[in-house]
Amino acid sequence: MTSRVGRLSGPAVKRRALTRRAVLIGVSSTLAAPSVLRAQQPFRFGLTPVFLTSDLELLEALQRYLSTAMNMEVQLVLKRTYQEITSQLISGLLDAAWICGFPFVAYRRELELVAVPVWRGKPTYQSYLLVGADRDASSIADLRGDIHAFSDPDSNSGYLVTRALLAERRAKPQDFFRRTFFTYGHRNVVRAVAAGLAQSGSVDGYVWEVMTETEPELTRQTRPAWRSAWMGFPPIATSTPNVRSDGIARLRRALIEMPADQTGRDVLALLRLDGFTPGEPALFDSIAARVDLVRALG
Repeated sequence: MTSRVGRLSGPAVKRRALTRRAVLIGVSSTLAAPSVLRAQQPFRFGLTPVFLTSDLELLEALQRYLSTAMNMEVQLVLKRTYQEITSQLISGLLDAAWICGFPFVAYRRELELVAVPVWRGKPTYQSYLLVGADRDASSIADLRGDIHAFSDPDSNSGYLVTRALLAERRAKPQDFFRRTFFTYGHRNVVRAVAAGLAQSGSVDGYVWEVMTETEPELTRQTRPAWRSAWMGFPPIATSTPNVRSDGIARLRRALIEMPADQTGRDVLALLRLDGFTPGEPALFDSIAARVDLVRALG
């Protein structure tokens, strides 16, 4: 499968044909929804590595809340990469998905905003350049020659931000770093840096901050050497043809009203989020500018 959101080292962010991988891994197959809802077509909601997917309690609570609040069966679809989720969302195999800001702007004509998470009072987050806790580094210049861990080639905070920093210096990862690799998960970037498998890494600041609460023994072995400006938080999106559907209206309402429901509050507490807001596409303008910057370098 290819994606124009993918690796910006070649003809990236140009239109390329998408092949579809139609294997849906539905959490609802193991998480029972109320039987009264089973006669309806399930609403398929995709989750990517932007989501903290390893917590079964969280997944159960989210599936239960959305199914009740939307008054329909909701199927959570988990995928390892952003590319898989994005292609299935555009092709109509998913009704909505929690994606990254990078594919959202790269596929701006095909995707529409449903809602944006609110974290620490704002619908924004940062990208961090992560290093070992004892390392003296404060900018990307200090990371030259490193073995560097990226999260995903379609990730804003885990790839694009660093690519743009290098593009400002007329450099590319293969020329700047000794070696790079993808971990396909922000948590895995933290683990790689903590374990010394990578000397530095590009990571979602929200994920690192949440991990300081949930896995402090791991994050204390690392520290952010540099933090980006604030950017639009990874959004909930749907395909353009689907944006006016009843299911999307129900989903948006369920997300916005989540703080008013006990199960919704439980989900938000597990996510360390304040809630969701309708948001504006302009939140992602700085991400679009980074795409243009990297594209200009070639």
